[in-house]
Amino acid sequence: MEKMLRLAEGEYRFASLVWENEPLSSGQLVRLAADALGWKKSTTYTVLKKLCERGILCNEDGTVTALVKQSAVQQQESTAVVDRTFGGSLPRFVAAFLNEKPITKAEAAEIRAILDAARTEQEDGQ
Repeated sequence: MEKMLRLAEGEYRFASLVWENEPLSSGQLVRLAADALGWKKSTTYTVLKKLCERGILCNEDGTVTALVKQSAVQQQESTAVVDRTFGGSLPRFVAAFLNEKPITKAEAAEIRAILDAARTEQEDGQ
C-alpha cells in the first residue's frame, strides 16, 4: 500500500518551509515557523514529530530534511481532489477550473505540451 502523503493545510505549509530550506537545523525551523506561520516552538516540534512519524520528514541529530518530495505530495493530493470531487474525471476538473479562472495563451501552450508529452510516453510504453 502506498504511503499516505496527504497533508492538512498547516502541515503542508510547514513542510514547504522544509522543502524550501533543507537541510536546516531544528532551531532554524522553529524560527522560520514562528516568522512564516506564527507558531510557537512547541507547535513546531509537535508537527515536526508527527510528520517524522509519518515518514514525510526526518529530524536526525537536529538536522531536518524531507524524506518525501513536494511533487509526490502534490501529485497524491491532486489525484484525491479529482477523484473525490469530479469522480476521477480530469476533463470535468479542467472544465470546472476553466469556467472559474481563464488561462493565458502561454498557460494553454504549456498544458498542451504536458498533454502531448504524456501521450507520447503512453504510446512509447505500449
